[in-house]
Amino acid sequence: MIVDADRLWRLSHIYTIIDKDGRKIRFRPNWAQQELLDNLHTFNVILKARQLGFSTLIQLLALDQCLFVDNTRAGTIAHTMPAATAIFARLKFAYEALDEGIKARVPLLTANATDLVFGNGSSIRVAVSLRGDTLQFLHISEYGKMCAKFPERAREVRTGALNTIQAGNVAFIESTAEGQEGHFYEICQAAQSRQRMGTAHSPLDFKLFFYPWFRAPEYTLKVTGAPIPDSQQKYFETLQETRGIALSEGQRAWYCAKSEVQSGDMKREYPSTAEEAFEASVEGAYYADQIAAAEVQGRIGDFPADPMLPVHTSWDLGIGDSTAIWAWQISGERRRLVGYLENSGEGMPWYIEAMNRLAAERGWRLGDHWLPHDSMAREWTSGRTRFEQFREATMRFPRLVPQESVDDGINAARQIFARCEFDAAACAEGLKALRGYRKEWDEERGLWRDRPRHDWASHGADAFRYFALAIRDARPIVLPEAPRRWLPLPQFSCEVGPGGRMVAQNFGVMDIIEHRTRSRQAREFG
Repeated sequence: MIVDADRLWRLSHIYTIIDKDGRKIRFRPNWAQQELLDNLHTFNVILKARQLGFSTLIQLLALDQCLFVDNTRAGTIAHTMPAATAIFARLKFAYEALDEGIKARVPLLTANATDLVFGNGSSIRVAVSLRGDTLQFLHISEYGKMCAKFPERAREVRTGALNTIQAGNVAFIESTAEGQEGHFYEICQAAQSRQRMGTAHSPLDFKLFFYPWFRAPEYTLKVTGAPIPDSQQKYFETLQETRGIALSEGQRAWYCAKSEVQSGDMKREYPSTAEEAFEASVEGAYYADQIAAAEVQGRIGDFPADPMLPVHTSWDLGIGDSTAIWAWQISGERRRLVGYLENSGEGMPWYIEAMNRLAAERGWRLGDHWLPHDSMAREWTSGRTRFEQFREATMRFPRLVPQESVDDGINAARQIFARCEFDAAACAEGLKALRGYRKEWDEERGLWRDRPRHDWASHGADAFRYFALAIRDARPIVLPEAPRRWLPLPQFSCEVGPGGRMVAQNFGVMDIIEHRTRSRQAREFG
């Protein structure tokens, strides 16, 4: 899209808007809006911080196109009806505030709840869906939220409205990020990849515009001398060391003050980098504040397994869908998450073999395996429980997670979070699931339901919930230090230690079996 000198002049001289303080003012592009105007493409995707005015600018561009280019059909898709109503009201106000001479030249013929139809054959429609319309100008507002809350509606936008925009026409998608899923995330990733590779954009390729919070001159505070928390100071230092982002004292003070209010939403609403925006927890996420605290406190990073400690696992067993497994250790007061495995369409033997293979590759000594209570249910096909299948495949007794309600399990997970360390590389997919685990959205009442949404994030989050419940009963294995004598037994080898204890090894998995009572000698760790 080319914004010529005439259009630039009109944008700065003939349109009136309502500003943040509720005042009627003549529109003048701010720094971010002007930068967008100077670099526009036909297909534009805008990943933004809050309150930079992109929605307002795009609506004025749509109105200007309709007024000064005959027979233009423009449309805006909002993520909710209240948002659509607000956008439509701004459009109507901007037209009504125009000079009477302009309105006489292009009269408004129709103004209902969703449409403005003009005398030159142009029109603007604002709705939550525009399937079937042929458009020359399309604006999709808060598409990230739509993809997260209303996936079916987002699919309709993807297959319907976006397909009506032909090469040479204009499309804008603007939104804050909402987790690492959905079409908005995919569009931004593809556009960012083209940017990194220096690939030219075709007329149908989306061009990415990212606007971090610290570029906004108003996002600063007068320095009062109040100390910056160590956790935030470390975050600022990391930005400077890894990205070359040097923040002033006033910007740091503003970020700290805003973080106290935004908490787990800070990185989504005011991102410093594009990657950070998508790594932030989604709206309605159960563990948003806990993950934000872990990031700020440096508990998500390089935390490999301690070779001196056993690695336990907690399993969510999918029936017809994914099975997820968290691997973890008890390290003093810390609970270290050192690995994550998820797959679908496989039976119990596959996951056992995969976990043993992972343990061998990383030098883990496996400890207890915790299965949920539904592992005791018999399968129609085999007539055996998955608990029995696990026992037969490993020659070991798995342990059952204490049976608690989902709400109690989520509360247990939130409470244990403050003591958790995550090996970021090994747990990347699991952390993605925890960030994406959220409540169901009730579209009719416009609020979050008090129950989890069952989607791709559920499996990893359920396995983490089982970890939180299991950790209360977990015991570290204490290996005997005296010399051992090996005894041959079928399919596994074992050794006898002090006190008649035998240590058994099977498929690379170490387990201690009490010769007389089968109970383990252990000490409690918090």
